[in-house]
Amino acid sequence: MSEWAGPVRRGLIWGVLVAALGMVGVAALRGWWGRAEAPPVFGEVAGFELVDQEGRAVGRETLLGVPWVADLVFTRCALVCPRMTAAMARLDRRLPREGVRLVSVSIDPGYDTPEVLAAYAARYGASARWRFLTGEVAAVRALARDGFKLGVAEVEGEADPGLALTHSDRFVLVDAAGRIRGYYDPFDPEAVARLERDLVALRGEPEAQS
Repeated sequence: MSEWAGPVRRGLIWGVLVAALGMVGVAALRGWWGRAEAPPVFGEVAGFELVDQEGRAVGRETLLGVPWVADLVFTRCALVCPRMTAAMARLDRRLPREGVRLVSVSIDPGYDTPEVLAAYAARYGASARWRFLTGEVAAVRALARDGFKLGVAEVEGEADPGLALTHSDRFVLVDAAGRIRGYYDPFDPEAVARLERDLVALRGEPEAQS
């Protein structure tokens, strides 16, 4: 028994050392992830007044304090919106429940009432932190074009309501202070991964703790 004691003891010691080094490596990676470089500022979202799918008033001030991801959709959209909303739903499931909000703004507010948006939200299993916004046409267009700097247009002569509007398919990342920090292609896995990394960085900024 004694002749094996030394090798066994050395094996245990090496095992403990390997495990400890592994834990240090994991901790280092987590630290690096947490120190991800914050994205630049591209502009600031001006004040707005809309309502969500539950009829609650939502404005810029409502969303201050944590970063949020926004997009433009409409429920009758026959082209890109279903894919965008499905991509946002995946984010809703993946992102931490605390410290992040999601916002989808309807560019067809005449049809997309709070009730219609509530049914749309339920169809995609939206959590409580995901707001679907509607309101006056002028307010929606101003938020899209002047606030998010995203394109919106009507298709002249198009009778199909699902094809009568066109809009940007980008996700917009807004920080806790209401500033735009990035634009992302929701259909590009690398872009979505970058969005998630940027969110991690923004959650560590002082504004996000307010």
